[in-house]
Amino acid sequence: MTHPHSHNNTDIAAHHGNSKTSSLRLVAWETTRNCNLSCVHCRASATRGPYTGELDTESALKLLDQIAEVGEPIIILTGGEPLLRPDIFEIASYGTQQGLRMVMAPNGTLITDKTARQMADSGIKRISVSLDGATAESHDRFRGVEGAFEGALKGINTAVNAGIEFQINTTITKTNLDQIPAIMELAMKLGAVAHHIFLLVPTGRGKYIVDQEITSEEYEKTLNWFYEQREKTPLQLKATCAPHYYRILRQRAKKEGKTVTFKTHGLDAVTRGCLGGTGFCFISHRGVVQPCGFLDLNCGDVTKTSFADIWNTSEHFLSLRNFTNLKGKCGICEYRKVCGGCRARAYEATGDFLAEEPLCSYQPMSRGYSA
Repeated sequence: MTHPHSHNNTDIAAHHGNSKTSSLRLVAWETTRNCNLSCVHCRASATRGPYTGELDTESALKLLDQIAEVGEPIIILTGGEPLLRPDIFEIASYGTQQGLRMVMAPNGTLITDKTARQMADSGIKRISVSLDGATAESHDRFRGVEGAFEGALKGINTAVNAGIEFQINTTITKTNLDQIPAIMELAMKLGAVAHHIFLLVPTGRGKYIVDQEITSEEYEKTLNWFYEQREKTPLQLKATCAPHYYRILRQRAKKEGKTVTFKTHGLDAVTRGCLGGTGFCFISHRGVVQPCGFLDLNCGDVTKTSFADIWNTSEHFLSLRNFTNLKGKCGICEYRKVCGGCRARAYEATGDFLAEEPLCSYQPMSRGYSA
């Protein structure tokens, strides 16, 4: 993760709107749907299981073999809560041996000295822990469990003591919008290497708090504020599920006479907005491949078809890689190659994953497309 192998074709699709194949850079794998928390925005509506049909150890290792045939992406072991999976370190070690860069997304509350050592030994390069409030009260309300904030901070310290770097992830809603500066400050104090913000995508339990989704104006303002923090913080900053940020980056840089430099490797890689199906995919606990965890489109099942076949030939993936397929104002926008709009939000709002992004206030310059 911190010393990734070099690829010259890191983001083929970002440069060629009609690319048929795409360089796989990130895979988020829902290793289990079991969870010890009950977060209000949860994509998976995860709770304590057991859930049936989860890939067994043999299938899990086979999947890593198949992913390694496609490329050397970063594998995000996520959930649910990945630490509730008994063979999680066997999976992490195997992936590391295959040359894959293994990272993990625990909620922090289950990290002990023992599990932190096992993470380090199995080659976990970084963990991401979510903080959705700057105080125990606000974070615990969001996470649905009292003590979640304290548990996350304790888990972070334990991981740091074992030599594992961490980033803070924050899902932005109306309830915590005003706390984002304080959360960023807290991330710095704790010693995070990065702060990644996520804009709420109303799927799973998130559908029930759709009224907490920020408006397109608040969205624009938040992303502009986030841009302004780049010069002020040592943290790596990345906006996820917020493709407009990549338009704002260019607009602001142009206005300020700056050249936008992009980090194209690692978990903080800034390449383009929506990576679903182009540089990123999601694999469910049962082995169903989707463009992302929020975009509930079945692109294939790894228990029936090889991962390489799904990645290279899925109709959904191919249509997402051709940016001329985008509709509405996204289709005529001069920033469509760098933004692309959130395909999951479009799908939830209209039933069409190629429709225009509903949470964008930007009006394209003209009907002519140039960028």
